Amino acid sequence: MSVHIAAKKGEIAKIVLQPGDPLRAKYIADNFLTDVKLVSQTRNIFYFTGLYNGKEISVGASGMGIPSIGIYSFELFTEYEVDTIIRIGTCGAYTTDLKLFEVLNVENAASESTYGKFAWGFEEELLPSQGSSFNLINETAKDLSLEIKSTNIHTSDIFYRKDEGIPAIAEKYNCSAVEMEAFALFANAKYLRKNAAAILTVSDVIPTQEQISADQREKALKTMIELALQSALKM
Repeated sequence: MSVHIAAKKGEIAKIVLQPGDPLRAKYIADNFLTDVKLVSQTRNIFYFTGLYNGKEISVGASGMGIPSIGIYSFELFTEYEVDTIIRIGTCGAYTTDLKLFEVLNVENAASESTYGKFAWGFEEELLPSQGSSFNLINETAKDLSLEIKSTNIHTSDIFYRKDEGIPAIAEKYNCSAVEMEAFALFANAKYLRKNAAAILTVSDVIPTQEQISADQREKALKTMIELALQSALKM
C-alpha cells in the first residue's frame, strides 16, 4: 500500500487534480466539490474525494518540486489506479508576452533534471503532456470562451539561482515560463501509460518582477481550477 497516502483502496477517484499546496487542495474541496470526504492527511498533505457535477474527482497536493510530485503521482497511478492527473499550479513568466493571471496549458515540459533518465531510462530533455488531456483542456477552454495559451514550459529544480538570465534549456525549447513539477509528472505518466496534463496560472513576470499578491492568489486561481474541473468532466 502507499507509503505517503493513507487513503484506502477505492477512496481515490480515477481523476485527480493536483495543486502543490495542501491548503489549496482544501480550498478546492471546500468550494467546488460536494459530498466531500477527507481520505488522507499523512504529513499534512491533504487528499479529498468528492463530486463535481455528479462526477467523482479527487484533489490532493503534490508538494513542491520534482522529487515530491514524483512520489505522489507514482503512488496515485500505481497504488490507487488513477488514470489521469491534472497539475494545477503557478508559474513565473520568462517573457513579457505573458501577463499576470494568464492561464497556460502545458504542451511540453523541458528540464535539466535527471529524474526521467534515472527513474525510467528516458534520455529526452523535453517530455509532452500524456494522453488526451491536453487537447481536452483546449477544447473545454474554447467551450467556456476562455482565452488560454498552449506553451512549452521549463521545469526547474532551482528556485533561487545566481544567474538571473533565462536558462539555456528554456531558450533551446522556447519555454515561456518556469515551474517545478510538470516534467516528473509527465515522465511517470509516460512510463506507466497514464494521462497527465498541467494547467498553470502566471503568478510572476520575471523580467518586470511583477507578481500576484498573496491576497489575490485565491481569486486569481479560480479560472484555472474551474477549467480543470470542467475538463475532468470529459475524461
